[in-house]
Amino acid sequence: MDKTFEVEQEHLSTTYAKLQSIERSLQEQLASIFSEVASEKNLITDELNFDFDAEIHVETMAELEAVNRIIDTYNIAADVTTERLHRAQLLLKQPYFAKVTLQFKPGSEPKDIYIGNVGMTDNDYRHFIVDWRSPIAEVYYNQDNGKTSYEANGRTIDCELKLRRQFDIERDQLKALFDTTVAIQDEMLLAALAQNRSSRLSAITATIQKEQNEVIRHEDVPALLVSGIAGSGKTSVLLQRIAYLFYRQRDTLKPEDVFLITPNPVFQRYIENVLPEMGESNPSSITFESLMCGLGLGSRDLGRDVSADALRAIDEMLPDFKLKQGDFTDIRIEGEPVITAAQAHGAWNKLKNLPTSSHRSALVIDDLLDRLEQRIKRLAKSEKYQDMISDMSDAEQIECFGENVYIGDMDEAELVSYTERFLRWRYAGVEHEIAEGRWLRLDAIGMRLTGSENLSAIEWLYLKLALVGGGMRHARYVMIDEVQDYSAAQLMCLARYFGKAHFMMLGDENQAIREGTASFDEIREVFTRACGSVDNCELMTSYRSSPEITALFTSLLDNEERVRVESVQPAGIEPVIIECADDLDYEVQLKTAVEEALEAECLAAIIAPDARRLAKLEQLLEDLPITTGAGKETMPEHGVLLLDIKLAKGLEFDQVIVPDAGNRSYPDETLARHRLYTAISRATKKVTLVANGKLTSLLG
Repeated sequence: MDKTFEVEQEHLSTTYAKLQSIERSLQEQLASIFSEVASEKNLITDELNFDFDAEIHVETMAELEAVNRIIDTYNIAADVTTERLHRAQLLLKQPYFAKVTLQFKPGSEPKDIYIGNVGMTDNDYRHFIVDWRSPIAEVYYNQDNGKTSYEANGRTIDCELKLRRQFDIERDQLKALFDTTVAIQDEMLLAALAQNRSSRLSAITATIQKEQNEVIRHEDVPALLVSGIAGSGKTSVLLQRIAYLFYRQRDTLKPEDVFLITPNPVFQRYIENVLPEMGESNPSSITFESLMCGLGLGSRDLGRDVSADALRAIDEMLPDFKLKQGDFTDIRIEGEPVITAAQAHGAWNKLKNLPTSSHRSALVIDDLLDRLEQRIKRLAKSEKYQDMISDMSDAEQIECFGENVYIGDMDEAELVSYTERFLRWRYAGVEHEIAEGRWLRLDAIGMRLTGSENLSAIEWLYLKLALVGGGMRHARYVMIDEVQDYSAAQLMCLARYFGKAHFMMLGDENQAIREGTASFDEIREVFTRACGSVDNCELMTSYRSSPEITALFTSLLDNEERVRVESVQPAGIEPVIIECADDLDYEVQLKTAVEEALEAECLAAIIAPDARRLAKLEQLLEDLPITTGAGKETMPEHGVLLLDIKLAKGLEFDQVIVPDAGNRSYPDETLARHRLYTAISRATKKVTLVANGKLTSLLG
């Protein structure tokens, strides 16, 4: 055995034993905490006096508060211990994947630093595994051997990188190691790329490349637009960026503060394991359609054809637009008007010196909430509403008051207080409707403002945000994958709905496969207006496809862009191009290609250019054991999947079959060129194009 290998295996074994010891210790700590919590709860039952007689009520509540503080302390300790245990268990699968040796002063002893998916300290709080997101780990990803530096806590740390070593490790077994003098050795990357595709995307932590790392660790800016060639790892970079942000802001950034907008539910399932692999929770993941449905706009036309100019016209016309009495409506509960249209109109007109805007609406909302509060205080003295407390079920009383109450035991002041609490509970929905501007007839206003007969979901939402305000104000980061699939108007809506957030957008302009989507110049314009500035990054290396497949799909690009694309995969199989003499020959050749893919026992896809041709292919291939992707939320582990180009976007397969590869499906037009580029670039190892007649002229 090589001496270096032997030394590294010994270090791995020692590290693994240390992790096992930490795991056992943390499990014992958790068991002890849970035992102590159980004992404290028993103590409460045994010792606390739950007699709520007025004379001892205050003393009892103080005792309860003290016990709650003790239990809160235990809960905090349990959370900290659980989080550390989770990190230890992640590292037991692969303790680390790399090592750098750094010398901080001339003549000093070089220091070995081992880098893992998460970090871990020993009992003396010394890091024996460093998190890949830590500042010192950047020298592994970005720097060549020799003099270098990194930023930490606002300081520049100078050092000399003496050694960069990569490991292939499974639990406590060292399978291989590689030393390299440049950032990230090809052996590790190519070993990872050589694996068959699976139904789930995996983290790329160990093989992040320099251009990818520059995006992942990019400074926090209002808007970051990443343009990447097909197969350049855009989605992986996005997820690693999210993990990096969680690490850098671990005390303040929570998963619920981050929104990931994805193309479809299949894609959501495809990426759902990546962040947990890195010890992080998944953020909120939504599609544009599900966002609209969640806002109650699912029954409307989504407004894909609405232009950015139409929304800008709303902004321009709204300040001088006069609202009429018919633009206001009642807010009711069980048929009872709580806020009338006349009250809302009156509150609006009191501010007639102000322009029509969300600021004016905010002042009206404050006025109407004050009216609601006055109504509650007035009605709380009414015997009619006081008696309603007695009519409440036990469950309703518990929900409203946290306890069951009997009004016969109350004095007048207490009865009024409980009735106020009841009315606030009863009118909670009204308070929400006031804040959401439900006192306005937005459709009537919007149709008059725009001159249209019906408002699309986009127009309605944009008008609501402009006139009433709102949106997801707590969102801090919004990540939009496949950004080239959105119209400028959709992006304007998202920019305003998530008005306080920083945006990261990733896409490939060559994969814009439908009419009306925004160019990258238009995307920059939208977010420059919304955020003030847009930073730009490019990813021009293809890691997905073989050089032969990369050459085929990049032949569809213009010359300037084509020469900038690189492929790192080793030579593979030449694309298979089949031109069929007639319909019968086409059917035979297509079925033969599918049967070969089935025999390969890999994950393959037949990608149709649209839904209509997908239905025809489903009939043509009904006697073969393939899976149709339409309506599915998960991909199979292996086999052949039939799906249209829209659903295939963002996914990858070992083999891809492109049927109908003639001029009928792929004429010499921009959108057809983009669809063909997208279909071919889903393949990693083999692509087969089957044309009924001549191959599309797009491929020469």
